[in-house]
Amino acid sequence: MNLEQLRGFVEVARLGHFTRASEALHMTQPSLSRQIATLEHDLGSELFHRARGHITLTAAGEALLPLARRMLADAETVRREMAELAGLQRGRVRLGATPTLCVSIVADAMAAFHADHPGIELHLTERGSRGLIDELSSGALDLALVITSDAHPATAPSLTRSRLLTEELVVVGGGHAPFDGRASVTLEDLAGMPQIVFPSSYDLRGTLDEAFRAAGLTPRVALEGAEMDAVLRFVELGMGVALVPAMVLGDRPGLRSVRLTKPRLSRTISLARRQDVQPTRAAAAMHRMILRTADALAAGDRGLGGLVSRAD
Repeated sequence: MNLEQLRGFVEVARLGHFTRASEALHMTQPSLSRQIATLEHDLGSELFHRARGHITLTAAGEALLPLARRMLADAETVRREMAELAGLQRGRVRLGATPTLCVSIVADAMAAFHADHPGIELHLTERGSRGLIDELSSGALDLALVITSDAHPATAPSLTRSRLLTEELVVVGGGHAPFDGRASVTLEDLAGMPQIVFPSSYDLRGTLDEAFRAAGLTPRVALEGAEMDAVLRFVELGMGVALVPAMVLGDRPGLRSVRLTKPRLSRTISLARRQDVQPTRAAAAMHRMILRTADALAAGDRGLGGLVSRAD
């Protein structure tokens, strides 16, 4: 019994006709008939009831069909894995990241990875850290870039996480921003400026709200609930200022930024994966690319010197 015989058997069972099956397999009908006859001889059972213009499965054929399909699927998996080992020509990486990371480190890492390995399928899931951890734990993702803190470690028993970067949060404004001419602003200064703020589900929003509560301050909110791209656009249009991660400033000439002091706020970016599952070759390559991208960002390659650093 071999894979070609099983493939022929499955195709005849699917189409119910030897001639049509042979055409689908790009072989002659006599060759296919010999394959099936040899398979039946090896197994010691007839697999098809043969009637003029009508082919149906015998009981033995019904029993073999799901097994044959499974064996062919396993063979295809092996073939793809071997292709990966031969040079990452095929495969898939399922990466998850928070919205703010998708427009910074993830964009850089995925573009570089695709340039090196164009045959690898890339799938991106964009959501909050807690949702990403759930998907990673269930096996729906290979890797996830999440935001972690002492209060919200964003981990689970089956996961391992590596701290990548510490990123400072900065205040951004458009033309004629209320902080013009200043080297930095305090949290009290920020509370008095009209702000564009993220949805309450954002980890970044929680960090800012907690800082205001601790300082006994009530922020002046101009607009609430916008996602990252919309927040930056509203800021560019002069509707208010926003507290954002430093890395999102790339390629935004319409934005001006200033550092926040008293207190200085930052966040930790971590790379998480399941520790009970061996990563595929493609996922391991993406892991290395993310580490290289993090090193470049920490080295100031995007003009973020002092705002982004390697996490301890």
